[in-house]
Amino acid sequence: MITSLGELERAVLDRLWAADRPLSVRDVHTSLAGERDLAYTTVMTVLDRMAKKGLVQRERAAAGRAWWYHATQTRDEMSAEVMDSAMGDRSEDRSAALLAFVDRVSADEADLLREALARVEAAESTVARPAKPRRTRRRTS
Repeated sequence: MITSLGELERAVLDRLWAADRPLSVRDVHTSLAGERDLAYTTVMTVLDRMAKKGLVQRERAAAGRAWWYHATQTRDEMSAEVMDSAMGDRSEDRSAALLAFVDRVSADEADLLREALARVEAAESTVARPAKPRRTRRRTS
């Protein structure tokens, strides 16, 4: 479960999410080099640790010793997981956290929440209703 990320981990994930393909350590290092002074081995270590945490997945490159990295979740999926984790497991904690969150959203965000809830409720109503069995009439002769 993800509860917090370090600044460098967030920066690495931002690069992976922005990319249209998996990235190598060199790709990530080059992308970060414009903003901060980092050693190549630092980026390699961070990506390795992120892979062990399940934040990124790596695949061996076809030729050579390099690895290709990509995030295991989208930014939206990870944000939802962090929010869910922060709300806790007890229903009263979740209710209080949801109410506090809703108090802080803008009117546009409230509209998005209403639309999302309507979609979820519509999907649940179509799945939750079992089909009614057909009645057949018996013929009497």
